[in-house]
Amino acid sequence: MTSSFPNVINRRTFALGLAGAGLLGMAGPAWAQQAAQPFPKWVETFRARARARGVSDATYNKVFAGLKPDTSVYAQDRNQAEFTEQTWQYLNRRVSDWRISTGKQKARQYAGLLERIEKSFGVDRRVMLGYWGMESAYGEVLDNPKHMKPIFNSLAALAWGDARRRKYWEAELLNALVIVERGWGTPQEMTGSWAGAMGHTQWMPEVWLNMGVDFDGDGRISPFGKPDDALAGTANYIVKRGKYRAGEPWGFEAKLPMGFNTDLADNKSSRPLAQWGELGVTTVAGQSLTGYSEPARLWLPGGAGGPALLLMHNFYAVRSYNPSSNYALAVLHLGDRVMGDGPFVTPWPGGERALTLAELQEVQQRLTAAGFDTGGTDGRVGADTMRAVRAFQQKAGISPADGYASIAVLNALRQGR
Repeated sequence: MTSSFPNVINRRTFALGLAGAGLLGMAGPAWAQQAAQPFPKWVETFRARARARGVSDATYNKVFAGLKPDTSVYAQDRNQAEFTEQTWQYLNRRVSDWRISTGKQKARQYAGLLERIEKSFGVDRRVMLGYWGMESAYGEVLDNPKHMKPIFNSLAALAWGDARRRKYWEAELLNALVIVERGWGTPQEMTGSWAGAMGHTQWMPEVWLNMGVDFDGDGRISPFGKPDDALAGTANYIVKRGKYRAGEPWGFEAKLPMGFNTDLADNKSSRPLAQWGELGVTTVAGQSLTGYSEPARLWLPGGAGGPALLLMHNFYAVRSYNPSSNYALAVLHLGDRVMGDGPFVTPWPGGERALTLAELQEVQQRLTAAGFDTGGTDGRVGADTMRAVRAFQQKAGISPADGYASIAVLNALRQGR
């Protein structure tokens, strides 16, 4: 990548999001009891597997003493597709005023740490800020028991009761036990998502164990507490597993010529930038792509007429963390916005502007006053707020009842509907 790149390009600028355990439509506790031996017997049988991984009986007993399998994880898995969002809605909810303004504060507060990560791993700070904001709202949700639960209760339930992906969950449970054995974490502090993802950037145990970095030099690796280890370990992950390349952009918004064959925008077919230029594609500002040999794929996330994105290698490096292009785009766009870049230039077909922080807080306050539980009124929109919005949409006759906090929802609340 040369300094002669057009300005828009010259910005340097699952792993954890699991697709699911596949317990389709089955009642959690009853199904688990039918599919496996009684839990106490399973615990004793599994001990041999832990010993083979170097886990002492003392550690095993400490973890499993009084542990009850959290069978609610089966329902959590079934409900993953609870909300379906278009790309513009996905971005509006995650690249929100709250995440952007809070990210700017974190960028200033942790400028020294982010600089050290850039020097050590070559990963641009905007990428790390994007991950941090997306995965844990910059650590804000880590102490919230509605979002974070003891991971051993979850992983034990899945390893015991999920016949379809038992090998995977058994492996992650063993990884978590090894972490305790090494003294990196305790069962009490190891809380996370229903599937066992933990800390500032939501590591699964395998990532903690194999990609983690003791970046604060305290002798242990932890995704909790100070964000040093979490951010450095995530940078290590996308360098080693995603093959992130230092100094290269993730891509940029492009402009398509009239009559362009949109079948070419499949997010699969890679061409040199110059070849896209020969087809009439330019940067969104109209700058030529002639002379640039870097390969890129073209993607229209909102369909024809919306933003056109040329995606380069580092987009897919970031995507290696969670195999979703919408996720990767949100991480990168959030990081760009935190670092001062603007929104996409081209409007989204059928889209609307995101509500401001004050407007989102008003939505939450009005919903709460009307008896709908939003889980807070700070302007951060999570699953609780989306459920509350959907319940209100259904009551007010707003279609679709998709849980999206739209301008129509705000206006209806103001009108007392």
